[in-house]
Amino acid sequence: MPRREIDPRVFLARLPLFRELGGASIERIAAGASKRRLPRGTVLFHQGDTPTGFYLVVVGEVCLVAHGPRGSRLTGIVGAGRSFGEPVMFLEKPCLVDATAHTDAVVIHVPKENVFEEIERNPRFARRVIAGLATRVELLVRELDAQMRGGARERLVAYLLRGQDHAAGEVSVRLPASKAAIASQLGLTPEHLSRVLRELTVRELLRVEGRRIVVPDAARLVAAARDSTGDRDIRAADRARRRRS
Repeated sequence: MPRREIDPRVFLARLPLFRELGGASIERIAAGASKRRLPRGTVLFHQGDTPTGFYLVVVGEVCLVAHGPRGSRLTGIVGAGRSFGEPVMFLEKPCLVDATAHTDAVVIHVPKENVFEEIERNPRFARRVIAGLATRVELLVRELDAQMRGGARERLVAYLLRGQDHAAGEVSVRLPASKAAIASQLGLTPEHLSRVLRELTVRELLRVEGRRIVVPDAARLVAAARDSTGDRDIRAADRARRRRS
């Protein structure tokens, strides 16, 4: 069976940034967009490279890794239906991270010239760009704040409920990558992350269904995350299990 052709216009129209644009605007932005198939481990760009546009992930996952004096750190994992690379593209500064295919992936590259020209032509689009970037900055600040002041439980809950921290009732989250990759992003070991997930599961604060995590009551989970005894409870529960085994 022949592979179905990927139409960049379809994927652009699904992104929040472009969702309300008319067909003519989408056509102009998508003009010259190119598709790339990335076997797992392929480096799409390196930290320090000059950005040429932004990317849409059609299939698979792309991990973003920053390198610094203290070593390398996973800063994000971008799954299908999401985009990356816009902030540095607008700043016209070198890329801040490496982008590497975490799995076999397909991405679409959208040239920056197309986006800049549409901003000049369409003030409504320019406002959406500003709002979209502001939202990303707000989420990043919240995540950094949670990681600086919180323990493992707070970091995990902040990650699961990012953008939904005031949600009520049930929330369903699909992890964009393996638990080991998520642990790295949160500054935890895979074993520590597993202990936190196990403890929250035992307390019926969440259910783990593969990569899907169901939070029955978001408000209750947030309250539990603020419990300063969380990490001690996890360690105590582990010791009790070992004694019983």
